[in-house]
Amino acid sequence: MRVEFPGFGRILVDGKVYEGDIVIYPSGKVGERKKWLSKRKHGTSHKLDPDELREYLTEEFDVLIVGTGAWGKLSLLPESGELVANKEVIEKPTGEAVELFNDLRGRRKVLAIFHITC
Repeated sequence: MRVEFPGFGRILVDGKVYEGDIVIYPSGKVGERKKWLSKRKHGTSHKLDPDELREYLTEEFDVLIVGTGAWGKLSLLPESGELVANKEVIEKPTGEAVELFNDLRGRRKVLAIFHITC
């Protein structure tokens, strides 16, 4: 599996273009980020709420990578961090997060959440 972030508003997974935020599970399944769960509570989808994060904790993983957007606007709320306190959590702007994902993917069980705009 290869992920590319050509720029604001688009992400590619094995050549397939996605124009919305995505989640990539350790199994390789790609899903839509359920950002409305965070937006409903906080008025913005730039805060990753525990209710939203719980939706993605369906497979065993070692590392959570959060691509925070082109300009780093998405952040993991402290309460969300508590849900994954026993895991390695890495938050980086999406371009850097994609590079890290590609590097770790074959060696570790990675759960990745990518915000593809701001």
